[in-house]
Amino acid sequence: MHPNDISANTAAIRRLLQDSRNIAVVGLSPKPARPSNEVAHYLRAAGYTILPVNPLHDEVMGERCYPSLHDVPRPIDIVDIFRKPEDVMPIVDEAIAVGARSVWFQLGVIAPEAAARAAAAGLAVVMDRCTKIEHARLLAR
Repeated sequence: MHPNDISANTAAIRRLLQDSRNIAVVGLSPKPARPSNEVAHYLRAAGYTILPVNPLHDEVMGERCYPSLHDVPRPIDIVDIFRKPEDVMPIVDEAIAVGARSVWFQLGVIAPEAAARAAAAGLAVVMDRCTKIEHARLLAR
């Protein structure tokens, strides 16, 4: 396991969540019943700036929705990925290209090669964990 893969490091995950403000949610759905939407609402309520990324929509959660990470006009702390494992590698490449600090593969998104590429490029990596669950467990008051 690469040192930048912090999936099993509770203290590092806590620091990442504490030190982050801008979260790009890739695959954010406008449908309230979808996990991506529920997680994004939770994170916004927790004080994070949510940057929706989904080429199929112009707006999600009342926010401008960007077609790709390249289109996001501000620094990205966490790229929170709600896509199938086979779709993750191009997102990781984009995250590296735009200088994101980390990539977070949601529960069930297990893509070891993409995680290794991100870690080797210096991004912190969290795989097969939920940002909402981890935030509630580690930081909720």
